[in-house]
Amino acid sequence: MRFLHLHGEIMNTQLLSLEGKVAVITGGTSGIGRALSLGLADAGADVIATARRQHEMEETAALVEARGRQTIRATSDVCDRASLEKLLAAALGRFGKVDILINCAGRIKRSPTLTFPEEEWTSILDTNLTGTLRACQVFGKHMLERGYGRIVNIASLNSFVALSEVAAYAASKAGVASLTRSLAVEWSKKGVTVNAIAPGVFRTDLNAQLLDSTPRGQELLMRTPMGRFGKTEELIGAAVYLASDSASFVTGQTIVVDGGFLASGVNQ
Repeated sequence: MRFLHLHGEIMNTQLLSLEGKVAVITGGTSGIGRALSLGLADAGADVIATARRQHEMEETAALVEARGRQTIRATSDVCDRASLEKLLAAALGRFGKVDILINCAGRIKRSPTLTFPEEEWTSILDTNLTGTLRACQVFGKHMLERGYGRIVNIASLNSFVALSEVAAYAASKAGVASLTRSLAVEWSKKGVTVNAIAPGVFRTDLNAQLLDSTPRGQELLMRTPMGRFGKTEELIGAAVYLASDSASFVTGQTIVVDGGFLASGVNQ
C-alpha cells in the first residue's frame, strides 16, 4: 500500500487503483476509446472494449490480455439496444458485475448546415447522444441495482463552442453534457456517479490528415495555447480518476482536457 503526503495529510493512492473493477468501454477499440481501454487495464481494471468491428475488437482484447487483465470478446452497436443488453449479459456471465461504463462511440460529418441531410442529422444524434443514453440505461440499471457505478461519457469542445459545419455533432455533444448532468442528479443518491470528459483536439488515425495539412488544422493548432495537439494517452488520467473511488463525491461534471483551448482568447 502506497501513501502520498500532501500538505501534511496522507492520501491512500489505492483510491486511484482500479484493481478488482470491471469496465465496459463502447467505441473502445479505436482512437480515444482504444487509448482509454488500455489505460484502464494498466490501472488494474478488467476491460471489455467493444464496438461494431470484429477485427478491431479482437486486437484490443488481445492487448488488454497482454497487460495481464481479463476481458471478453463481444461486438456491440450503441444504435442497437438488444446488442447492448446482450453485452451486459455476457459481462455478468463472465464477471458477475460491471463497475465502470465509458461511452466513446461516436461519429461526425462535416457539411454546411443549410443543406445538411435530415437523415444524416438523425443518424449522428442517434449514435452520439441516443447511443450514449441507451448504454447508460442498459448498464445503469445494473449499477443502480448494485448501488455502485461509475459512468464516464465523452463530450467535446463542441459541447461548449461551435466549429464550422459540424452542427449535428455539436448538438449531439452539447446533449451529452446535458444528459450527464441529468443522470447525475437522478442517480447519484443510489451510488452511481455520472461525469464526462471533453477532449480538445487530439490527433488520431481518422483526423491526422486534416490536422496536419489543412487551414482548419492550422487554426485549431493556433487556438490551442499549448501549441500542439493532444495525444490520446493524455486522456487516461482524467478517465481513471473519474472511474476510481478518488472521485466518489464528483458527479455531473464535464472535465475539459484541451491544452487550454477553451481558456483562450487571443494567442498572438
